[in-house]
Amino acid sequence: MCRNIKTLFNFKPPATDAEIRAAASQYVRKISGFANPSAANEKAYDRAIEEVATASSRLLRSMVTSSAPKDREVEARKAHARAILRFGSSRKPVESRR
Repeated sequence: MCRNIKTLFNFKPPATDAEIRAAASQYVRKISGFANPSAANEKAYDRAIEEVATASSRLLRSMVTSSAPKDREVEARKAHARAILRFGSSRKPVESRR
């Protein structure tokens, strides 16, 4: 699945509507293959984002867990550390491809 869609469940504070919509938008972009739909497909594309966001919001509100909520800053630092291990230091200069 798409790596850009972040886990939204069990965080303190809970996921915002904007975060849920961003994840829904990323999902629709991934499965449709389009970042920006054509004018002919725009209504269907936007409707799909709204439906996925609504279903995702409903899912997140209805789920329960006995685990303590995760801290967003701690999780962001962990993700950054994983990215450095995977891709190397984020401070490396970008080489020209000429």
